[in-house]
Amino acid sequence: MSTALIVVDVQNDFCEGGSLTVPGGSRVAADISAYVAEHPDAYELVVATRDWHAPLPDTNAGHFAADGDPDYVHTWPVHCVAHTPGAEYHPDLRLPADRLVEVVKGESRQDYSGFEGRILGAAPDDKDLATTLRRHAVDRVDVVGLATDYCVRATALDALHAGFEVRVLPDLVAGVAPESSVAALDELATAGVDVRPGA
Repeated sequence: MSTALIVVDVQNDFCEGGSLTVPGGSRVAADISAYVAEHPDAYELVVATRDWHAPLPDTNAGHFAADGDPDYVHTWPVHCVAHTPGAEYHPDLRLPADRLVEVVKGESRQDYSGFEGRILGAAPDDKDLATTLRRHAVDRVDVVGLATDYCVRATALDALHAGFEVRVLPDLVAGVAPESSVAALDELATAGVDVRPGA
């Protein structure tokens, strides 16, 4: 069984000091790096996803709250605008370049799942992340990153629906709100995702 690690949206804007801070985001960045360093041969691929939004006046299909206050459920402050420092990976996130697949998502759209995104430098036949994973004979994915209750949840569910065995490592995620994060992990477990700490 070949496994990939999917690192979801560990970006400056989602960490402390960013425009849409997820509490504990910086800790997650450092902890993921330590986990990868401790398990150098555990993963066939390491996938890193990023929000990569267009700037206002493009609301990214209503994702940005352009004409009022965000509700932090369906609409959000401006964040992770492509080619800005906020869209870059957190500086404490260190991933192996030789196995790295990069995915950008939310390009003028409301993408939450990494499986909806565009693969940078993709091979001609790699139309989406699921295709790329299968081309590398991956049949299991571990999902970590930000935020538990939104993009981690959506990515894990899409991985499951695509036929992969899925595990979310709860010690390597952080969420927007405690209640919705607990609900997301419960939903994932009920759906068949393995929710337990990494080995």
